[in-house]
Amino acid sequence: MSVDATGSGAERRSPADSVHPLVRVGAEWAWRLLVIFALVICLALALERLSTVIIPVAIALMISALLVPSVDWMNRRRVPRSIAVLIAIVVTMGIVAGVLTFVVDQFIRGLPELSEKFTDSISEIQDWLTGPPLNLSEDQIHRAGDSIVKAINSNQEELTSGALTTATVIGEVATGALLTLFTLIFFLYGGAQIWEFVTRIVPMQTRAKVRTAGVLGFGTLVGFVRATVAVAAVDAICIGAGLAILGVPLALPLASLIFIGAFIPIIGAFLTGFIAVFIALVTKGFVTALIVLGIIVGVMQLEGHVLQPLMLGRAVRIHPLAVVLSITVGLVLAGIPGALVAVPLVAMLNTAIRSLMARDPDEELEAESAAEGSSAVKPGEPEDRGRASPPAAPLS
Repeated sequence: MSVDATGSGAERRSPADSVHPLVRVGAEWAWRLLVIFALVICLALALERLSTVIIPVAIALMISALLVPSVDWMNRRRVPRSIAVLIAIVVTMGIVAGVLTFVVDQFIRGLPELSEKFTDSISEIQDWLTGPPLNLSEDQIHRAGDSIVKAINSNQEELTSGALTTATVIGEVATGALLTLFTLIFFLYGGAQIWEFVTRIVPMQTRAKVRTAGVLGFGTLVGFVRATVAVAAVDAICIGAGLAILGVPLALPLASLIFIGAFIPIIGAFLTGFIAVFIALVTKGFVTALIVLGIIVGVMQLEGHVLQPLMLGRAVRIHPLAVVLSITVGLVLAGIPGALVAVPLVAMLNTAIRSLMARDPDEELEAESAAEGSSAVKPGEPEDRGRASPPAAPLS
């Protein structure tokens, strides 16, 4: 009896039962993680191949988040939406073109002075290295210094105009700019209808929740872009004013560079500020460079502890590790444009995912709107508004 029972029990035992439960659980986790990792790799490869299209669309989405409040404001005052979109785009392009023209002109005018002062600094460094206590070989030091000076003097023209002489670069920039402009027009004019059309592929039972997630995500993007522009302007004005007061050459171009760099959180302002410190060092000396460094550190502290928490708020706050990782991934996949759009897109996805995980999307929408002062609307409102008036803002 007992032998038969034991034998029948052994026959019923499957081979998987002989594996330790920890090994079995680990194997199940492992193959699921491998599938997720393969999916991430395939997605990254697809994004890299399509970066010529994805980056302009992402930039257009960010610009639309910046311009849509002004377009909506004009539309509420009975300006036709097409005219409002045209005014917003033309004014923005005019401002950007004017600022760039002025900055480039200042850079071209100040470059000879910067080259001269840099040459003097090289000579001073040569004298310091060849004198006590280092007493290095005078021939080697002067030969290296002369090579640097000749390279700077002979390449001034290339420094001012050689960055865009390659036909390939010009073609890529022109294609991306035209695609960005074309996409921006449609995002501003009929973004809500585009979002509603895209979400028709979602099953009916979850469609309202997905549309709400899009509304909240775009509201987060609007808040993020507006706050980032304000923070970048404060950084550029404060640091640029400090550079001008200290008499550092190219103060205005450096301030413009810091403004652009501030759109890349954490590392952008640091890298562009380092350029300002270096120029101050070679043109004005060690003390001035230390003062510039102190100004940059003070402005960064003001940005990190006052401006960003006050302007960005809770909804668009993401962990610093997520910021650094997203910037790195964007830089690897698409270079500097990828780093520019990485953090805003991650902030938008963060809010959208939190909305999808919420039990009641309508309550989440109302809570976010009340907490952040967002102008987001419920998913049903764009359809109602679209029947009574021109198309609404994208995803809002």
